[in-house]
Amino acid sequence: MRRTSFADWPCSIARTMDLLGDWWTPLVLREAFYGIRRFDAFQRELGIARNTLTDRLRRLVDEGLLEKRPYQRDPVRFDYVLTEKGRDFFGVLAAMNQWGDRWLAGADGPPVLFHHERCGQDSHAEVVCAGCGEPMTAADTRPRIGPGYPRRLAERADVRRRFGD
Repeated sequence: MRRTSFADWPCSIARTMDLLGDWWTPLVLREAFYGIRRFDAFQRELGIARNTLTDRLRRLVDEGLLEKRPYQRDPVRFDYVLTEKGRDFFGVLAAMNQWGDRWLAGADGPPVLFHHERCGQDSHAEVVCAGCGEPMTAADTRPRIGPGYPRRLAERADVRRRFGD
């Protein structure tokens, strides 16, 4: 079955989902944030098929979120290390974790806590305005056409209505 590509859609959410592709990719990235670096360790922790893991790691390397670094020569084996682009994905995972803690955690509470080393507190992600520092919610935030939105689409009346421009 062919997958629809969202890589060229004028939407960063769609483009991110195109990169992720499926549920395994964020879990591979989660394990990388937890310190997993080796193929066998990813496989053991996730219970993922070798061919699926190979595909996901290859994609993450090709997209620049992970870097392959050899740790053994004969046979050649690699560590998979987060790049700057990969480390920057932490906010996405932290936001997903917070949402899951709020809506999906059982009666015992969150299964994993995030400990902020700088202040020594267990904490969680919050989406705040970069301009004023106040929380951003769907009720007080609206999308606007940005400079990267295709001009040919931005001029359409239905698009202008949707974005309120």
